[in-house]
Amino acid sequence: MITLAILFTLALLGVILYLIFRIQILGSVYRGTYNKRVSTSNKVNATLFVVFLIVGGGAFFWSFQDAKPEMTVPVASVHGAWVNDMFWLTMAVIGIVFVITQVLLFYYSYKYQFREDKTAYYYPHNNKLEIIWTIIPAIVMAMLVFSGWKAWTKITNPAPADAVVVEITGKQFNWLFRYPGKDNALGLAKHTLIDASNEIGIDFNDKKAHDDIIVNEIHIPKGRPVLFRIRSRDVIHDVYQPNFRVQMHAVPGMPTKFWFVPTKTTAEMAEETGNPDFKYELVCSQICGRGHFAMRGTLVVDEPEDYEAWLAKEQPFLEKNPDLLAKFKNAPVQVVTAGNEKGKIEEKAAL
Repeated sequence: MITLAILFTLALLGVILYLIFRIQILGSVYRGTYNKRVSTSNKVNATLFVVFLIVGGGAFFWSFQDAKPEMTVPVASVHGAWVNDMFWLTMAVIGIVFVITQVLLFYYSYKYQFREDKTAYYYPHNNKLEIIWTIIPAIVMAMLVFSGWKAWTKITNPAPADAVVVEITGKQFNWLFRYPGKDNALGLAKHTLIDASNEIGIDFNDKKAHDDIIVNEIHIPKGRPVLFRIRSRDVIHDVYQPNFRVQMHAVPGMPTKFWFVPTKTTAEMAEETGNPDFKYELVCSQICGRGHFAMRGTLVVDEPEDYEAWLAKEQPFLEKNPDLLAKFKNAPVQVVTAGNEKGKIEEKAAL
């Protein structure tokens, strides 16, 4: 307590001394005896601005080049090239403007340093300049926004009819993957049906769900459209794959989607990167809880024939679970009648 009182007293004494000094200066100004002179420190500070510009600019370009390999993750999808073009176009525009403004900022700080033999020129306003530096950024930004909108429209258009469909369900703290079977249609899934043996909550009363396939890792074919149907069981997750430039939220109660065309197999990417152990990883980029770091899934891009061979070996989820198979094999199946506006459910025979 005594220490605090001493510190407070010293701080108060410093404030008092500063106020006395200021009062003395004001008194000198009032009497007309105050003459402020510029010391050599003014020139030193002005020169340091230029030094900082040169050293800082060099460090900026060095750090950019040093980090560039990490920023430029190899692209492995068709739309990824569009995203890359937009990114580097934006970087070029921002970079040029940044360099110009910083050079002018530090150069003017040096050129227009205070000198006793110079008087500042009062320049309050210029309508022409205001119009120029408002219209030019507006046009540039409009062009960037339009190019982004154009690419985003292509990406979010409906997927082609022949797209490979993969359902990705996020939960704390891993991914669940489901493929449609031979009917190429995913069965219904309901959160009320989730349990230890049915983590996705598949409704096997729906006939389309009987041949659905659940796997531990995703396989997709090179050169074919792939549609990710994305769901979440609990909190907001984020499906992220940097090489494909794929990123989409997984939101509880609101299914989302993203489609793309992979252009490089896993083997080709391993050769390109020089990493024989390369794997496409599907990660969660939304901090979703304590185990967020563990949300990683493996994604394999195969040649089309290899993909077909892999898919042919995978068994439907029901066939892997005899108890569920026996329960639903002879059960009535619910099918929503096409064209029935109220979504009337018909009872039809099972397989």
